[in-house]
Amino acid sequence: MENTKLEELKKLAQEHIQNAKDTNALNDIRVKYLGKKGEITTMLKAMKDLSPEERPKFGQMVNAIREQIETELNQQMTELQEKAKEVRMAAETIDVTLPAKKMAYGHAHPNTRALEEVEKIFVGMGYEVVEGPEVEYDENNFEKLNIPAGHPARDEQDTFYINNNILLRTQTSSVQARVMEQGKLPIRMICPGRVFRSDAVDATHSPSFHQIEGLVIDKHVTFADLKGTLDKFAKELFGPDTKTKLRPHHFPFTEPSAEVDVSCFKCGGKGCRFCKGEGWIEILGCGMVHPHVLEMCGIDPNVYQGFAFGVGLERIALLKYEIDDMRLLYENDTRFLSQF
Repeated sequence: MENTKLEELKKLAQEHIQNAKDTNALNDIRVKYLGKKGEITTMLKAMKDLSPEERPKFGQMVNAIREQIETELNQQMTELQEKAKEVRMAAETIDVTLPAKKMAYGHAHPNTRALEEVEKIFVGMGYEVVEGPEVEYDENNFEKLNIPAGHPARDEQDTFYINNNILLRTQTSSVQARVMEQGKLPIRMICPGRVFRSDAVDATHSPSFHQIEGLVIDKHVTFADLKGTLDKFAKELFGPDTKTKLRPHHFPFTEPSAEVDVSCFKCGGKGCRFCKGEGWIEILGCGMVHPHVLEMCGIDPNVYQGFAFGVGLERIALLKYEIDDMRLLYENDTRFLSQF
């Protein structure tokens, strides 16, 4: 009876070995029949129920079947490994006569391109590029820029406060305050960077965007110097025929203040869809640094004067590359970005 079971077990094992598709299946078969709790091991445990005369013969049969199954397992394992190697080698074969694969190279983002162009213009005029922290003190972001407590610009709905004294900067003017505090005059700088405001996301607004602000502090600085600087900047950025126009405005940290328009570089000021028929496009705000701001930063306003200006980097990119929705700059759509 036991002999019959052994023969059936051997045939079943051989059938499983021949049908195995990969080495993992063979390993499972090895465990099933030859493992510590396998079928062959279980048969050996049954020897205790046999008579002393039957045990030696039965043990020899079990060992012979074990060796035969082991041999067939090893042979099938070798064959499957060779087949797998051939498949792998075939997949790794390289046809050196084929043309090389085209490499996909990255390139600068529209924001980066616009920033590099602006920096190049101002560095060419003798300005220094300065960076500062995005997490800023309330004092640098508001107080020293003539925006006291209770001012509408400090409303928590517009500003991301971390605590009463620390916030995510709403403007890179905070870098200007830091530089003025150092007292190393004269100053001629621009400070590009990311800023944060509690705005809803739409085609022209985002809670996180970029600004480029400029500052000049020296003796005998006038509004004419400001106008000449911005006129030069506009011509370098949008073309030599570009004209600038200043309109009175109000900013807490400058007095007098103005907003700057440039003549439409698409129609030359005649009026078109791009400029909404007005012939002018608003690009930035500016003004003479408020004397109180100079005082709070340790600079004597009777000796030194200065001007400041600020422009949104995304606004420049939208105008420069004729993009009609700021959200496109941040959606990482390669169909859009590949155009640049």
